[in-house]
Amino acid sequence: MHPAPVMSSKHYDVVIVGGGPAGLCSALWLARYLHKVVVVDSGDPRNWETRGINGYLGHQGIRSPELRALGRAECAKFGVEFVDGIVDHAINEAGELFEVRLHDGATIESRRILLTIGIKDYWPDIPGLERCYGETIHVCPDCDGYETRGKKTVVVGTGRKAVGMALALTTWTRQIVICTNGEKAEMSQALLDKLKELNIPVLEAPIKCVVSKSSEITGIDLEGGMSLDCERLYFAIGQYPADDLGAQLGCKRDELGRLVIDDRNHTSVKDVYAAGDIAPGPQLAIGAAASGAVAAIAIHASLVPETSKLPD
Repeated sequence: MHPAPVMSSKHYDVVIVGGGPAGLCSALWLARYLHKVVVVDSGDPRNWETRGINGYLGHQGIRSPELRALGRAECAKFGVEFVDGIVDHAINEAGELFEVRLHDGATIESRRILLTIGIKDYWPDIPGLERCYGETIHVCPDCDGYETRGKKTVVVGTGRKAVGMALALTTWTRQIVICTNGEKAEMSQALLDKLKELNIPVLEAPIKCVVSKSSEITGIDLEGGMSLDCERLYFAIGQYPADDLGAQLGCKRDELGRLVIDDRNHTSVKDVYAAGDIAPGPQLAIGAAASGAVAAIAIHASLVPETSKLPD
């Protein structure tokens, strides 16, 4: 039996759960404020497979592992500590310190906690999907729409979510088909009329498989014998929080399970903050990094001693 890591006996000003753009950017800022910071990262990011992160100023097209490595190196220069592990529990029984318990049994105590745990996507049950995900199969039109320009595109989903994604993609292509993968379309007549105006058909047949060459999708086969040529596929099935730490801490959540925050990224629970995709807003890497900086500034302000604050 291995002894618990030495860090389990340490106290930190801030523990950040999640090592993506939001967590790393926040860690960098907090360390520059001279706070003692630790980042706990499970190493299972949502966008690990993507060909490149688009729209990130100065790093257009950079791959997720490379961006994280650069971010970690920058944070380490300012004294940020890292723990590669999974957080099982986060509690605040004493009212002054949070206790974060890791899967390996180690514990971390901190005065503030920042959740940058992100979200996960529900995947449709389609054989072959995983071979092309992040290359020619995506979930975010804002991130990958430019690379879809003029290409034959299939949107997998139902209801307003699927229609919204299809409409968003018309910025770059008009060759769009919605496939519900065997589900009812669940679209009002107004939505169907809107799709008809744009010549976007809706097919309800189940998808048998994705046809691809290497990581390039070339088509989809439907039950009943129909095949569709396809160069890009987007799915709009749904999302869920990457873990339940927000629920454990009692943070208020919206109807999608995301953590509700104020304009300073503070949740409904005292001294608990959230940033990145786990909070409502555009799901962009550069947006997540910006929200991490906002959270860091707010956390620092909450840690400043009264002797260094202006009187009311």
